Amino acid sequence: MIRIFDQYVSPKQLLLRALEGVLIASALVCGAWLRFFNDPTEFQSYVRMPDFGLQVLFVIFIFQTSFHYTDYYTVDRFRSRLEQFLCLGQAVGMACFLLGVIYYFFPGLLIGRGVFVISTFLVVGLVMLNRVVLDRAWHLAAPRERIMILGTGELAHDVARELKTREDLNVDFAGFFDPTEKTSSGSTMLETAAVTQGATRIVVALEDRRGTLPIQELVSLRVQGVKVQDAHTAISELSGRIWLKTIRPSWFVFSEGFHRSRITLGLKRTLDIVFGVLGLTIAAPIMLLVALAIKLDSKGPVLYRQERVGYRRRHFEVLKFRSMRTDAEQNNQAQWAQQNDPRVTRIGGFLRRYRLDELPQFINVIRGDMSFVGPRPERPVFVDVLRQQISYYDERHSARPGLTGWAQVRYPYGSTVEDAYRKLEYDLFYLKNMSLPFDCAIILQTVRTVLTGKGAR
Repeated sequence: MIRIFDQYVSPKQLLLRALEGVLIASALVCGAWLRFFNDPTEFQSYVRMPDFGLQVLFVIFIFQTSFHYTDYYTVDRFRSRLEQFLCLGQAVGMACFLLGVIYYFFPGLLIGRGVFVISTFLVVGLVMLNRVVLDRAWHLAAPRERIMILGTGELAHDVARELKTREDLNVDFAGFFDPTEKTSSGSTMLETAAVTQGATRIVVALEDRRGTLPIQELVSLRVQGVKVQDAHTAISELSGRIWLKTIRPSWFVFSEGFHRSRITLGLKRTLDIVFGVLGLTIAAPIMLLVALAIKLDSKGPVLYRQERVGYRRRHFEVLKFRSMRTDAEQNNQAQWAQQNDPRVTRIGGFLRRYRLDELPQFINVIRGDMSFVGPRPERPVFVDVLRQQISYYDERHSARPGLTGWAQVRYPYGSTVEDAYRKLEYDLFYLKNMSLPFDCAIILQTVRTVLTGKGAR
């Protein structure tokens, strides 16, 4: 298992991306060789052209982006080779369409049509063959990590459930160990059980460690090279969220992360301004069309202003295109949006599905009310309720709220206290690992969410 942004990532998935990048490049070179098979001199001249390397890199980028957005890199998604082949066909079709559009506007990036057609067929064959070979080799040769859970209570079973949801990781579950069961000599025999089961990692998942934690045996195992980890850290790395259910204030105090360097914050704000202006400029024609559609669809203002709680609990007005009727909140009673909400207008449903109603928030980003990435801002009336019912809720106001965020790409739209609780767990994970590369990863996932229209209400 590999840790990126304090979360486990499948090494098989990373290997697939690297190998298939090489294979796509190889397919393009082979495609050129086959195209000029009868003229070696022309082939040598073609591949030595100054633009050829840039063209190859661009094709690799488009193909691998298409693989990503069609879930072809989600290694545990497919139940059969047929499903895998159909997904590959969809990804290649998407890549060819995107390349065709881009080549029309930027002909300098164009690889010869004959070379491109031959290379596309080679990409399909090589990538599919790579999957078959790597699946077999990974199953036979890849080292597996065996995890034993110290504890048998609810927390221990929560860890086990999270492990079972990560089928993409090369992990075996070695079972539970009950530290309360003593031998006649008074030892818990944890060391013997770990060696017998071949455990390479022990997750300590005890609700109450007083008098039950076999510290001497854990020290002995740790010295022997067995990794020892607490349940909160394990769940965080497996699920991408902070497990608030059993966490204590001391965890926040002594846990790694939650770094906020002035350089990072300064760069983040600079990028917010630059991309906010750029995004507003590019989106301006779309925003004009949206405004016209709203005016034609229903009576009322085009823009909707709503008070939200932002950085350091300061209130600000978030800007949105109106997607509901003007009488959506009778008697000024705040309501959460619901699935298939009857208050949404005809055009509003489309706007909310593809997040077009949030385009005016580029202005909020430029003004400094919001950032591109951060916890989503909530309404004051809901914040007052949630801070009373959910511990640490106000900690999400320690950063600027965002147009998008880790909670938004990992959890669907929430309309209950329970949903707010779960989203806070993701927000705290983001705050713990906040960085510019993490922001970029979230933005890429957001693009995918917007294009598929998932999670909107």
